[in-house]
Amino acid sequence: MTFELETVTDEELARQTRAGSHPAFEKLVLRYEGRIYQFVAKSCRSPADALEITQDTFVRAFQGIERFDADRNFAVWLFTIARRRCIDHFRSQPPLADAAMPELTDGEDPAAVMARKEDGQGVWALARKELSATQFEVLWLKYGEEMSVEQIAQVMRKTKTHVKVLLFRARSSLGEKMQRDAKKPLPSMARDRNGEAQAAPKSPQVTAAKPGNRVEVALM
Repeated sequence: MTFELETVTDEELARQTRAGSHPAFEKLVLRYEGRIYQFVAKSCRSPADALEITQDTFVRAFQGIERFDADRNFAVWLFTIARRRCIDHFRSQPPLADAAMPELTDGEDPAAVMARKEDGQGVWALARKELSATQFEVLWLKYGEEMSVEQIAQVMRKTKTHVKVLLFRARSSLGEKMQRDAKKPLPSMARDRNGEAQAAPKSPQVTAAKPGNRVEVALM
């Protein structure tokens, strides 16, 4: 049964869940727990909060599976639930620590930097700090989850035009900030007791949070 579920679509698994199949829903949890966690972790104060919201998302999805339209995209439906849980759980977040910023070449779109594994994390940290929560969520769904504008509009409950405007403003604001940071003069080098030059301390690196425990959903 487990092997058969490997090739089943998300929507078909949702149909089977609606018909009473717990293994089908467990497969959906396995497919999406990491993605949902990474999405909600961007708005959370701690990994424990992110894990709690992730688990709550799947509980709500299981409880509301009867309302899922199998003709829709399951990922869009699930991320919509996750975003609502984030809004309910948190109203404000403390600022994130500064991250070391990669260099942005002339005319380069921040989206291209986000795609580079060695640079992307610093850009996401800057985006979380500089952009509004709505702009950040739209940017994450577009480049982190690779959703279409139409799918993002469904998750965010906005028009496609509004999503396009948010994406444009987010990319523009982020690109301008990165360009300004790239043009800042380097800090002067400190001198030790012997008069030797010392390199300025490196900025702390921000790494993506990872769940410490698996998401467990009690199926009653």
